[in-house]
Amino acid sequence: MKTKIIIGALCLMTTATNAAIPYRVEQVVTVPQDVYGNDREALAREHRFYIGGMYDFSMWQSYTDKSNMHVDGKDTSSFDIVAGMRIYDTFRLEANYTRTIAEFEDAKLTGNTLFLNAIMDARIDSMYRLFRSQHLVPYVGAGVGLSGNKAEHVEIKDKLSGVLSAMAGLGIELGEHFTIDVGYRYMYMFSPKFEGIDGLAPTAHQFRAGLRLNF
Repeated sequence: MKTKIIIGALCLMTTATNAAIPYRVEQVVTVPQDVYGNDREALAREHRFYIGGMYDFSMWQSYTDKSNMHVDGKDTSSFDIVAGMRIYDTFRLEANYTRTIAEFEDAKLTGNTLFLNAIMDARIDSMYRLFRSQHLVPYVGAGVGLSGNKAEHVEIKDKLSGVLSAMAGLGIELGEHFTIDVGYRYMYMFSPKFEGIDGLAPTAHQFRAGLRLNF
């Protein structure tokens, strides 16, 4: 009788052990992560950084001081170099070097200007995209920086001026790696204190076009 009980107990233990094996296997199996993702960093993971260049057409604004001293702003051209990093699909930080050229009648100001820009891209979040790619991406942004200045035909007291900017534009994405960038930037420079022109702070409407390389 004892032998039958022992044999029966061994059979029950074997059956219970076999039943537990699939459960244990099921617990340790994980689902591989989707390499493309459906979150707000899907694009940023694949192309985190970019570099580029821009052409600027600047319309410098005329100015009249309190003593009715008037200077007319002239149109100038210059170039930018940009390097940026995508934090999310919809937000990026960008460093921007601009060779500033501002002309007011006989006075000419040149500056090496550095901006740090925060830019919001109006990209449909990956979670809600109907398509993998969005080729037209509007953006808005703002920047702050410094300009090291030199002047011709006029003296300035401050060789270093703070600068602010606001911008808007459209990125036209040509595949994964190239983006055509067209936009507008308003640039304001704190007065470098021109001799004989009280309070002149150079401001410009800038129309821009360029190319970004994403990698």
